[in-house]
Formats: sequence, structure tokens, C-alpha cells
Amino acid sequence: MPNPSAKVRTRYGRSRRDHVSRVAQADLNPERRQFDPIATLRAASQGRIPRLLPVKYGRMQRSPFAFFRGAVSIMAADLARLPNSTLHVQLCGDAHVQNLGSFAAPDGSLVFDFNDFDETIRGPWEWDVKRMATSLVLAGGEIGHGRVACGAAVCAFIGAYSRSMAKFSQEPILAVARHQIHRQKRVRPIHAALLQSERARPLDLLRKLTHAGNHGQRRYRNQHPDSWRIPDTPAKKVLASLAEYRENLAPERRYLFDLFRIVDVGFKIVGTGSVGLRNYVLLCEGNGPKDPVFLQIKQEMPSAYSRFLPEAVYPHQGRRVAEGQRAMQPMSDLLLGWTTIGEHHYVVRQLNDHKGAIDLRHLRGEGLKQLAVVAGELLARGHARSGDACQISGSCGAGAKLAKAMENFALRYAVQTEADYATFLAAIKSGKIRAAAGPN
Repeated sequence: MPNPSAKVRTRYGRSRRDHVSRVAQADLNPERRQFDPIATLRAASQGRIPRLLPVKYGRMQRSPFAFFRGAVSIMAADLARLPNSTLHVQLCGDAHVQNLGSFAAPDGSLVFDFNDFDETIRGPWEWDVKRMATSLVLAGGEIGHGRVACGAAVCAFIGAYSRSMAKFSQEPILAVARHQIHRQKRVRPIHAALLQSERARPLDLLRKLTHAGNHGQRRYRNQHPDSWRIPDTPAKKVLASLAEYRENLAPERRYLFDLFRIVDVGFKIVGTGSVGLRNYVLLCEGNGPKDPVFLQIKQEMPSAYSRFLPEAVYPHQGRRVAEGQRAMQPMSDLLLGWTTIGEHHYVVRQLNDHKGAIDLRHLRGEGLKQLAVVAGELLARGHARSGDACQISGSCGAGAKLAKAMENFALRYAVQTEADYATFLAAIKSGKIRAAAGPN
């Protein structure tokens, strides 16, 4: 059947305001919450390595924002009980300011984009928007911004999202799919991340994670509790999974992969929300010892949103992540794929391909608002690539009314997160949850 015209699709998006108005997007109704946040958090840890969970909880106890980063399951449960537009896109799923970063594109250029898709799934566009908006408030609060400044950053984010979506709804579809942002170096926190990417070299990571073993062969250092070498017997199971991964690559990428040889296998703890997941890192060598590539084989669980989206069924969670990333990004990792080890699903990608992260210190002053504008444009592009820009633009409208509603929601949800964080700390103090002490 022919696709309806842009005008018809925009009109349909506008009609979704009858289902949930832009003003109603501010609603949180915490009194209607019918779940225990700590029980929800613990349930989300099923399938992870139990002995690593205290490390995850130790990282989460640092601040409300750190807790927020590791508690996507709690926000997913809250979002699912609220009305939404029913306009679905490919969600990042864990859209927050520190899941933005810079990395090397397939053509070697450095780009800035979302860089974590563990929770990606098809769902309502508002869910990503509300999570990113709340992260701006919590991250801003962590570095000393008041509610007014944090609220202004949320409004800037929503304004950029709405304007970008309106623009994308009037552009050729393939132009939207290729859209790039070219002012990133003028934004201080992004410029700092790009500089970090320029300085990041695979040889630096090689020196950090490995040492020269017998006959000069590189071997992973045992650096507990952060990373260590995998013994030969379990390493064989990891290496055996590469056959399935190889078959899932496009032919031209399969050829590139075949040019590398595997040198050693390690295990590395990464992030906050990902702690407890099985995360193997393969040291690969291309044209000699000075051409290292680190291939990450990371366990993937079902998205925290999956139980609220019964129509979104994914037989393989690694494939869900890889294909979700490709749906949102115009340029993804050349070696992105998936595989299976035993009963667990894994995504496969490069561990460190000139990656640069957002430093919260660079969000002081105008940095938070500047980053918010870029985040709005990036999220709009990802949603336009995987959803219908005309429908979403119709739902958003000019932006001012939606911006005020989302500002109110984000400020309210930040307060809710702080309350959940206090409950979390109390659970640690009572022994209900065990958290590792000290920096991790």
C-alpha cells in the first residue's frame, strides 16, 4: 500500500495530542506508582554475574545521577505507567548525557553521537526524550547548577528536538538519514571529547591492558577488580563464538575481520549500568604488533522496556543492540555484530576506537545548555531515521508548550530519583543490598 502523504502523516501526529496532550506530558503522578523501586532494581540484575553486583551498586551510590545511570529499569517502569503518543521509534533506551561521546566513524573521521545502545528497543519517542531531559537536571545538579539553569537546559534540549524534527519532516528522507552536525567543535564539552578522541590511540590501550609475556607475546594484565586475563579453557568458548559472529557480518566486513589474528582474551568491567554483564575483550593484531584492535564481546540482556512492549520481540539480544544502533546512527562501527556463548547473547564491537567521553566538569556555565541543544538534534535525527518525522513533528508542535511540560516532568522526576536514591542508600545501610566500598 502507498505511504500516506506527509500532510496526512503530520495531521495524524497532531491527532495523537488527543490521546496525551503536550501539557499532560508533564504528569508523573508518583502516588500511582505500584512497584517497589529496590525490588525492581534487583530483579533487573537477574542473569548477571552475582559477585560483580556489589561493584555496580558501589558505583551507583556515588550520587543521584550515578544511581540514575544504573537504574534504567526503575524509570522504564515509571514511563510505562504513563500515557504516551503511541508513535514508535528506535529508542536509544538509556539516553543520558554520559551516553553521548565521540568515536571514529568507518571513514576514520571523528563523530559525536550516542554511543550506548544496550537498552535499545522500538517504543514511544517520549521515553527517550524524558530520560535525556531528566539526565540534564541530575547531571547539572551534580556540578552545581540550580533548578532554573537545569530547567533552561531542558527547554533548550526540547526546543532543538522539536525544531530538528520539524526540519526533518520537510527534507528528503535520505538527506535526513545522512544528516551530520557540523558545529560540534564550538561546543566546549563536545570539543573536549573530540580532543580526547584525537589523543586516544590503540597502542595506549595496549600498554594499559597488556604486558609482554613469553616470547614477547602480549598478554592481558591481571588488574582486579577492573580487568583480568581469561584462562585458556574458558577462552576457547569465547573464541568459538567468533564463527557465528563472522557469519553475521556483511561480506566486505567479514573480509576485514579475517585479516586479524587473535592474540589473547581478557575480561573488563565497564560503565555503571553494564557492571555484572559478561564482557570479554579480545586482543587482535593486524599488520604486526603495532596494529592492535580490541574486540569487545559484551553480554546483552533483554531491554528494561521489553516487558512493557510485548509487540517488540527480539529472539537474540545482541542482534537487537546491533540493529538498533544501526537504525539510529548514520555511521556505525565497522566490526559491529553479534554472537552467542552458551545460553547468553552478546553484541560484538570495537572496545576503543578513538573514543572520547563527556566530562561533567565541562558542563559548568553554558556547557550544559550547549550540550542540551546538540543532544536534541542528535536524538531527533535518530528518531527521524527510525520513525516518522512528520508524525512526531505533528505531535510536538512548535515546541514551546512541549518544552515547558518536559521541563516540569524532568524537574519532578529528578526529585523522584533523589528519593529513590535515598531509599537505595538505606537498603545498603540495612544490608538489603551489598555495595563495594571505595572508588571502583
